[in-house]
Parts: sequence; structure tokens; C-alpha cells
Amino acid sequence: MMKIIYNNIIPFKGFCAINILGVLFVRNDHKNQVTKAVLNHEAIHTAQMKELLYVPFYLLYVAEYLKNLIGHTSDEAYFNISFEKEAYAHQNDFEYLKNRKHYAQWRTTSNQ
Repeated sequence: MMKIIYNNIIPFKGFCAINILGVLFVRNDHKNQVTKAVLNHEAIHTAQMKELLYVPFYLLYVAEYLKNLIGHTSDEAYFNISFEKEAYAHQNDFEYLKNRKHYAQWRTTSNQ
């Protein structure tokens, strides 16, 4: 079970939640948006973090986002981060993490 901290500080206003080292920080005004799918999405990110030993996950995440910004909007850059693609593709598959292959964010969809 993922630890969830509801607060008014993290993440910045305008965002719903952020997963920091496997702890989900949710803005108080977004409590009703924390669904089973959102929790599964964030659990997928936690699995990604663990296999990359946390710090490299964040470095690669930011590097991909910045690379994706070239010629794209911030939303397009975000949705094209490999970590987000995997998490969004499987957030409604509540059995996904039981059989997830390592480094699945970099595998093609047919190989996942």
C-alpha cells in the first residue's frame, strides 16, 4: 500500500499529485481525484524508481521531458516521457505489476 500525504504545499498549485520516492503527495483540493487507477499509475512509477535506484529515475525523467519539449507543448512533452507512457497504458490493469518485466518503459508495447 502506498503512503499518501494530503497537504496544501506539495505538489505546486494546479497539480493533483506527485510521487516522491514512493510516497504520494496529494493536494487537499484534489483528494476526490485519487482513484484506484491513479494509485496504480503511481505504483507503476514506484516500480520504475526502484529498478533504477531512484536518483537515475528522476534524472532520466527530467532529461526525457526536456528533450521532448523541443518542438512540442509541455503537455505533449509530458505524455511522451517513456515512464508516463507505461504508467498511463497500464493504470487500469490492476494485475499489471504482478507480471511487469523490468525496464518495461523502454520495451515496445508488443513486448510488454
